[in-house]
Amino acid sequence: MKHSLFAAFLAVLSMSTPAVSDTEITHTILKFEDLNGWEQDDHGAALEVFQNTCRDLNDPDWTALCNVAAEAGDAKQFFELFFRPVMITNETDGLFTGYFEPELDGSPVRTERYRYPIYQMPKEAKKQRPWLTRREILTSGVMDNRGLEITWVDDPVELFFLQVQGSGRVKYPDGSFIRVGYGGANGHKYRSIGQELVRRGTYQAHQVSAQVIKNWVRRNPEAGRELLFHNNSYVFFREVSEVPAEKGPLGAMNRSITTMRSIAVDPLYTPLGAPVWIEKGGRYPLNRLMIAQDTGSAIKGAQRADIFIGTGDEAGQIAGRIKDPGRLVVLMPIQRAYALLPESVQ
Repeated sequence: MKHSLFAAFLAVLSMSTPAVSDTEITHTILKFEDLNGWEQDDHGAALEVFQNTCRDLNDPDWTALCNVAAEAGDAKQFFELFFRPVMITNETDGLFTGYFEPELDGSPVRTERYRYPIYQMPKEAKKQRPWLTRREILTSGVMDNRGLEITWVDDPVELFFLQVQGSGRVKYPDGSFIRVGYGGANGHKYRSIGQELVRRGTYQAHQVSAQVIKNWVRRNPEAGRELLFHNNSYVFFREVSEVPAEKGPLGAMNRSITTMRSIAVDPLYTPLGAPVWIEKGGRYPLNRLMIAQDTGSAIKGAQRADIFIGTGDEAGQIAGRIKDPGRLVVLMPIQRAYALLPESVQ
C-alpha cells in the first residue's frame, strides 16, 4: 500500500498549478504538528466524507488524490503524505457559526392545520431579476391555482427559517418524510429580521437568536407577520426526496453533507471539496478535520465557516448558539500549496 501511495504522490507532484495573484490574500504553509489536536482526530471519518465528493472535482490535482484516497488504508498517512496545511487569510478574522437542516410538520395536501405552502419557483421568477418581494408573493395571489405547491406545513415561522437554511425535511402524519432543497430565489437582497429587532430597540445584539425571534413573532402575530415581510428575499424549493432520510441534505456540491464533518465556506478562498482543519474556540472548543462541501450567502471571507450540526430542533438549538472565533487551515495538494506562495519564498 505504501508503494502505491508513493507512486501516486510522484504523479501529483508532476502536475502544474497556477499561482494565485491576489495580493490581498496571504498564504502561509504550516506543518501538521502546528495543528492543535491533529493527532487525536478521527482521520478515517474525515477521509470517508472526502471520498463522498472528491470524485466530482474535475481539477487534475484533486482527481489524482481522489484516486489515491480510494485505496488509502491509513487515513492520517494519506492526508500527511499528499497535502500541506495552508493558512489563507485576508482582512477578516476567524469566525465559526453553525447551521442545520430544519424538520417541519406537514402534509401532502392542504388542511386546516397544514395551510402554509412550500413553493417551487415560477417560470417568470427565473426570468425577471429581481422578481416580486416577499410581501407581494404572499399577499397578491400571484401563486394561487398554479400547482406550484410542493407540500404544506403548519407553521409560517418555521417556514421562514426553512428559507433561511435553504433545505429541510417535512414529516407527514404517517411518519414518512419528504426532503426539499434550494430551488431559487426572487433576487432581492436578504435583510436580517434579527438586526431589525435590534435596530428597533426590541433586543440588544447579544440577545438575538433564531429561537428568540421565533418566540417574539409568535407572541406578536400581527407585528410578527410584518417583521417577516421586512426581509424582501424569498426562497423557492425543489423536492429532493431521492436523498434517503437517514442521510444529510444536499450541499453546494449536490451531494449529501455529513453532521459535524461538513462545513460551508467561501469558495473564493477555499476550494469546494477540500479538507479543512478547523480550530474553533468559544464555550465548546472544537479541533477537527472537516470537508468544505457547502456555501452560504452569509459565509464571506477566507477565515469564515459554517459548521453543519445535523437535522432537527436539537441541532437547530446547538447551531443557533455557535458564534465563535478560531482559525481555518486548508489542506491543499502539495504542488498547489507551494504554487500559492510568492515567488520570493518558493
